[in-house]
Amino acid sequence: MSLRKRIEKSTFLANVLARLAGTYLSFCQRTTTWQSEGVDDLRAAMAEGPVLLVMWHSRLMMSAYHWPIADGTLSSLHDTSPIGRVVGVLHTRAGLRPMKMSRKTTNIAASRTVLKRVKEGVSIGMTGDGPLGPARQVNDATLEWARVTGIPVFGYAFTTTKERRLDSWDQMLVPKPFGKGAYVFRRFDDAFPRKPTADEQEALRQSLQDFLNKVTRDADQLLGLPEGP
Repeated sequence: MSLRKRIEKSTFLANVLARLAGTYLSFCQRTTTWQSEGVDDLRAAMAEGPVLLVMWHSRLMMSAYHWPIADGTLSSLHDTSPIGRVVGVLHTRAGLRPMKMSRKTTNIAASRTVLKRVKEGVSIGMTGDGPLGPARQVNDATLEWARVTGIPVFGYAFTTTKERRLDSWDQMLVPKPFGKGAYVFRRFDDAFPRKPTADEQEALRQSLQDFLNKVTRDADQLLGLPEGP
């Protein structure tokens, strides 16, 4: 049986890998000199209620360590793929409240789960292009949950001077220790109509796509790095 299948079937193996990954990422978090933008704006919004945090899949790796958990918890969404299972366990260990979403789950059923968490005062975190891409293209679920919840939308991205890229569909950024790092939280100000037309939906998709690209670019520029995936 392949490692992928073993992770899909074994909670124990997912826990082991999450423990190893968490130890490594915690070490990177501690040994990286970080600068940030937008954290105070995020905290101010959270003081009034939950938010929807959106990021590109390639920049999700450090989100659990940068989320201001003292100001409110976050329910991160993950699928049942091997990396999704590991991320779910990793986020649980970081104090977040991940939600497993099967690819077979309908948008209606998923939206009910998300709304229940929001009504409990819990913020929601998700990737705009995950779990399978295409990379940097906003999917329907992101637009649907922003519309249904009606809560403020924030974008997130991180970058480091020492990193490697995984050979994955999104070229996921994995930090290395002892570098310089930056992360950005930024509020998306466009309104989501309750019943958007097809044209309004596509305009919002493009606007949110451009916004997440800018958040990612801003994080890279804080360190004077060229924009990456």
